[in-house]
Formats: sequence, structure tokens, C-alpha cells
Amino acid sequence: MTYITVLSAFGGGILIGLAAAVLLFFNNRVAGISGIAAGILPPWQDETGWRLWFLIGLVLSPSLWKLFGGSIDVQIDTSLIVLAISGLLVGYGTRLGGGCTSGHGICGIARLSGRSIVATLVFMSTAGITVFLVRHVV
Repeated sequence: MTYITVLSAFGGGILIGLAAAVLLFFNNRVAGISGIAAGILPPWQDETGWRLWFLIGLVLSPSLWKLFGGSIDVQIDTSLIVLAISGLLVGYGTRLGGGCTSGHGICGIARLSGRSIVATLVFMSTAGITVFLVRHVV
């Protein structure tokens, strides 16, 4: 870990927190990505505009980061079928859990929601167990 990594991680955290706070204070909406994405799917809602802009910002921000001199090193070492199955499981889990890590982990914990604290503990524990099993057992 380098000093630059710590600064960029800190800056990223500040920007995520700021975006979540702005969305909550000005739109009275939680920055839960699964809920925002689900809101642009049929049946259409009145709030599709800001949801699209939010998601466009998520998709374009890595390109803007790279354009202004940041580095992005992404390496995916698994097959497309495993990624697709994983995505479906994550999508199912977010619906089952009533939200995702951004909604519960960032916004819910910041609002001291007991439900979000429990959900985030379950998400993170499951992630840790999964990584351990994949790296050491399978």
C-alpha cells in the first residue's frame, strides 16, 4: 500500500459520502445502487431522470479518472458464465435483503438503521467466508 493509494481511497470515500448526502438531502432518496437501477426498469416511475444520470455517472467516472491521470488496473480471472451466475445471485440477494451494500452499508449505517447494520454484517461475513472457501477449500 502506498501513500497515493491511501489518498485516492480517502478521496473516493469522501466523494461517495458526499454524493450519498447530496442525494438524501436534496432528493430525499437513499443512494442504494440496486434500488436506483431497479427504478429505471419497467414499470416506469416518475423519477427515471435522476436515476439515469446517477447510473451514467457511475459508468463514466472511471473513464474521467483515467482521463485526468489516474490509473485503473482491473483483472478478471474467471469465466463469463461464472460472472453471469454471480451477478444473478447478487441481484437476487439484494432483492431478498431489501437493498445492497451501498444502500445498507453507506446510507443505512450512517442513519444508524439497525436493519442496515445487521444486513451489512451479513453481507460482509458472507463475503469473507466465500473468499476463504474459494481460496483455501475449493
